[in-house]
Amino acid sequence: MDTLTPSDTLDSGIAQEPTPPQTKNTKTFSFATLLRHLCYPLLMLAVCLTLFIGFTFDIDFGLCNMVFLVGTIAYLALCERLIPYKKQWHPTAKEWGRDAIYLILTMMGGASAVAVVFAIAAVVSPKESTLGLWVEVPIAILLTSLGSYIFHRAGHDIPFLWRFHGIHHAADKINVSNNALNHIADVFGRRLLAQLPLILLGISTPALFIVSIFNTAQGYFSHANVDVKIGWLNYIVGSPEQHRLHHSKDLAEAGHFSVDITLWDFLFKSYFWKKGKQPKEIGVTNRASFPPSNNIWKNIIHPLRRNITYRQ
Repeated sequence: MDTLTPSDTLDSGIAQEPTPPQTKNTKTFSFATLLRHLCYPLLMLAVCLTLFIGFTFDIDFGLCNMVFLVGTIAYLALCERLIPYKKQWHPTAKEWGRDAIYLILTMMGGASAVAVVFAIAAVVSPKESTLGLWVEVPIAILLTSLGSYIFHRAGHDIPFLWRFHGIHHAADKINVSNNALNHIADVFGRRLLAQLPLILLGISTPALFIVSIFNTAQGYFSHANVDVKIGWLNYIVGSPEQHRLHHSKDLAEAGHFSVDITLWDFLFKSYFWKKGKQPKEIGVTNRASFPPSNNIWKNIIHPLRRNITYRQ
């Protein structure tokens, strides 16, 4: 019996077996799929590890916060390269430099708010809580989230506050770098409203440290340009899947004012995410109503201008 050649097989109409995919592509696909599901759990593991090291070795909480912040940015920046949601949202080298300055201003705004909070506490002299961390931490998470939610939503609903907060929304990309693209006064107000209730209630320093690490992780994770899937956790904590909707030009879907927990978005009916739901466009409709993000000084003085159109 004659042996059929490949050309004979084609000519005779006999179906050929499909060529198996290349091993290299299969591995790449598998790794990306795995990382999409592990990106967030690994970040939460880093949160737990940071807290464990900080408490076990009695390391200064401020130092732990700083190291964790840098590590979180580096980790998510790597994930953005490996599993990007949109490659065109990658920050350029110039944007990294710009956002580093905004990060310094953001940290200054937060530190100023904390200083004011402790100054108020020095006058009021609240008694330190004796509830224990297992009670204090949930209370602290709920209160900081509520304070941030109120101020954040006000930044969208009140025209004067939008002058400050809109600077963040004027960006045409969402990534871990420009998470820091904020007006210093906007950061100050939000941090003040989030932290003041905790200090007045006497929430302990260890509890504040735990909440701070968690909020740092959530804030940067939610703003990262990563194609992640966290499934049912979307109904409990903030995520990039939700926060992209928050930056949508379509105000009907631009809710999601919390980046930590979703409770307040549900209670105040600003939760719109559904599986597969994505914004068509992000940013502000009239980009000319805000200065270019690269011009930091103009953005700082921008809220002092008159005739700024509301929530474009």
